[in-house]
Amino acid sequence: MSENRSSTRKPTLFEAVLAVCVAAVCIGTGVLVLGVDVHIPLVFSAAFVCLMGRYLLHFQWKDMEEGMFRGILAGLQAVLILMIVGMIIGSWIQGGIVPTLIYYGLGILSPSIFLLATLIICSIVSLATGTSWGTSGTVGLALIGIAAGLGVPMPLAAGVVISGAYFGDKMSPLSDTTNLAPAVSGTTLFSHIRAMVSTTLPTYVIVAIITVVLGLRFAGGTLDVSRIAAFQKLLAAEFNISVVGLIPPIVVVLLAALRFPAIPSLFAGVVLGGIMILLQGSGLGTMVTAIHYGYSPAFSAEVAGAESLDAVAGILAAQGVSDVAPELAQEVGGMLSDLLERGGLDSMMWTVSLILCALSFGGVMERCGILEVLLQALLRHVKSVTGLVTSVIISCIVSNIFLGDQYVSIVLPGRMFKPAFDERGLHPRMLSRSLEDSGTLTSVLVPWNTCGAYHTSVLGVPTIQYLPYAFLNYLNPIVAIALTAMGKSIFWRKDTDEDIVNV
Repeated sequence: MSENRSSTRKPTLFEAVLAVCVAAVCIGTGVLVLGVDVHIPLVFSAAFVCLMGRYLLHFQWKDMEEGMFRGILAGLQAVLILMIVGMIIGSWIQGGIVPTLIYYGLGILSPSIFLLATLIICSIVSLATGTSWGTSGTVGLALIGIAAGLGVPMPLAAGVVISGAYFGDKMSPLSDTTNLAPAVSGTTLFSHIRAMVSTTLPTYVIVAIITVVLGLRFAGGTLDVSRIAAFQKLLAAEFNISVVGLIPPIVVVLLAALRFPAIPSLFAGVVLGGIMILLQGSGLGTMVTAIHYGYSPAFSAEVAGAESLDAVAGILAAQGVSDVAPELAQEVGGMLSDLLERGGLDSMMWTVSLILCALSFGGVMERCGILEVLLQALLRHVKSVTGLVTSVIISCIVSNIFLGDQYVSIVLPGRMFKPAFDERGLHPRMLSRSLEDSGTLTSVLVPWNTCGAYHTSVLGVPTIQYLPYAFLNYLNPIVAIALTAMGKSIFWRKDTDEDIVNV
């Protein structure tokens, strides 16, 4: 600690708001105007806070550096988990596990429950991959096309796709946000997931009921079974599909339920994925490559990239795929190629670097006292647990609106509110749950947020049109506040000291 620490001072409320506004302008300009990734705007935002800290608040550099290191330390477990997650995704796709989940998920579609099936399919795929973006842009897009054939309004179908995709993204241990929220809050991954069940499961049941009621209007439609059959036949041609592929995710879920530590539990998924790769008939070199660099589609990519329909027909015949029109096979092959070309250790480096940048920014904000001043102003009139949870949810929504990125909307409120949750004796998973109930889910409801802009582009439906039908995304924060107000699902630190990480 610096010997001159006594000369430092707390920022005024104006200075604290100025720091947040400059960061909002920097990040917003970079993401929304320039169209760049949020990493460098975060770095420049942190640099501005460092200048404020040095020349206005009189902190020494090593004090602020210590703050950044403490911020990064809070996310190191998440970084390790994300690296393992990348390995899981690569091995689970190469080993046919994710394709098996998609194959059987598509099999549950029927005209009378199309919207409910869409919700479930997107949930399954997103749970298996940990990505809402990948789910919406591939299987979700295919379901949008099927919906059009049934006469289901595009905004409604898009909203249900997003609800399912974000349920999986929020609840999957493979998701980056699901790892980031507990890292910021000071709890463990599986404790965080168990806490989210109490607010997310009731919301999911409500959404499922809504989709059943709305889906009855379209029960008389004709399902485009040819597209579903094409998906399943191309998957079966590229992978050995069997119920054995369901074993690895079941094992990982059981380990989580038995409260095994996250890192060894998830690494067990990598080992099982490697075994499945060998059972697919691939060699050790292929297994290691998939775990490191992810899966490179073979058959589906070949079909998608064929120069003519005659060439597609020849590829299908050589692989023994029958009864699939070349035009449809090429379209579906492109979708499958986009879905399956992912995973591997390297695929997580973008997210890891973003986490390091975001945590450095949050760490220096906290070290200079900016977060403390903002928190005091926000909590001046907050006396109850319900008020505290509501403040977190509102702060995450405001962050999504003004900062334009869901990662920042988890990190910044998380660092701001952690001391208040600790002081009131609440378990850290209360904070991590609230961050995901709002920070993750509401990002896609903001047109200029990276998530909203992406889904509008991929699904071809403006954010403002699908927003009313993204039921899970706006009902979950409401359910979380309502349950807290009723005294339900409140976790106290005094009840257990387990699953708490000092950050």
